[in-house]
Amino acid sequence: MTESPQFRVAELFAGVGGFRLGLEKSGWQVVWSNQWEPSTREQHASRCYEARFGSDGHVCEDIEKVVSAADADSVIPEIDLLVGGFPCQDYSVAKPLPKATGIHGKKGVLWWSIHDMLELKHPPFVLLENVDRLLKSPASQRGRDFAIILSCLAKLGYQAEWRVVNAADYGFPQRRRRVFLFAQLLETCGSWQEPLRRLYAEGVLAKALPVQQTGVVLEPTEPDLPPLAADPYVVSETFGVGLRRSPFENAGVMVEGRVWTRVVTPKFTGKRRTLGDVVAKTGDVPESFFVPEGRRDQWEYLKGPKAEPRVDKKTGHEYRYSEGGMAFPDPLDRPARTILTGEGGSSASRFKHIIVDPATGRLRRLVPEELEELNGFPRGWTDTGMTDGKRAFMMGNALVVGVVQRIGKSIRAEAEICAASAKEARRAEPTGADS
Repeated sequence: MTESPQFRVAELFAGVGGFRLGLEKSGWQVVWSNQWEPSTREQHASRCYEARFGSDGHVCEDIEKVVSAADADSVIPEIDLLVGGFPCQDYSVAKPLPKATGIHGKKGVLWWSIHDMLELKHPPFVLLENVDRLLKSPASQRGRDFAIILSCLAKLGYQAEWRVVNAADYGFPQRRRRVFLFAQLLETCGSWQEPLRRLYAEGVLAKALPVQQTGVVLEPTEPDLPPLAADPYVVSETFGVGLRRSPFENAGVMVEGRVWTRVVTPKFTGKRRTLGDVVAKTGDVPESFFVPEGRRDQWEYLKGPKAEPRVDKKTGHEYRYSEGGMAFPDPLDRPARTILTGEGGSSASRFKHIIVDPATGRLRRLVPEELEELNGFPRGWTDTGMTDGKRAFMMGNALVVGVVQRIGKSIRAEAEICAASAKEARRAEPTGADS
């Protein structure tokens, strides 16, 4: 760690810039970014990113090709922090071949691009975001995918901590649950000697997003899991076999392949915002967002409970379909449900938000500006030539900016502590005359 950390960031899978917004508010500088959507000609997210941040240092190309290019190390600048939010995929590891690394799975391409970037640039800090399903996938080997990621990080010289965060638990107006994984090179600031104290009180995530500590013993204990295999291929083949439940809880720490994991409870006493707080800021709403009276029954049916016979169209097999009911309309005195990528469009849907418009008393969908604010973006952020449906899609893929801001501030403090420790250690080293 240098005496004066530069706080330089590379942002992978940048979307419309949620990580960047949060990190810049906490004192970081994004010097390089990548956003590329496969199988689409119109790169809406990348265009929005450039419209808001400029094109300097931004690359709209397949990240796998960018990182594997011969000149990648010179093209991508030196960084202190690598960040990225990526989909939950199949991370299975290919069988090793002679003279091959043997770690690249067929489907988990995005994770392996992150892995290659870590191998290439060795940033001291890493912050990744994913759906909380990552901790328990796949169903055939519960927790295997997350174990592969932790094993890879350990092999690359990183220690890690993770937390499943519901943004509403910390006052934000959306109940968006995501897992955040922070990793730090062991050589950057030394090994974390007290993993439970790190998990509950002194870690980057614990300081950014406090948890209850009443009755918790923070003294060192034996790891909660057997040591992760050093070879990710072995982890891929053996971890989670026969398990009905993932061993990874909603918080944990990994140091050199050893894992401590616990169920933690959020601790927050600040102001809590609701969906109604966001809706109250909206002025005129286009008529297209209101539900025609003749279509109310469709919405009520899709939102309501069901227990009905259905027939499989392929096999002709008759089965009984059941699902619980959802709030209809969505309450304004609570945080919003998670925004999904299918939030846009006027067709009736079980998962889209429907509210009673405070000004007119009529049922309506949420407008793009409300979806943006629910994620912590400035209103109008995605108004860069996209359709309303595409703008909603972008917010379904985005993260809550304020959560990133809190974590970014905590990582910056960690970086400063590590730099100060390194400086002090150099001062304590004997000089040539003393040796």
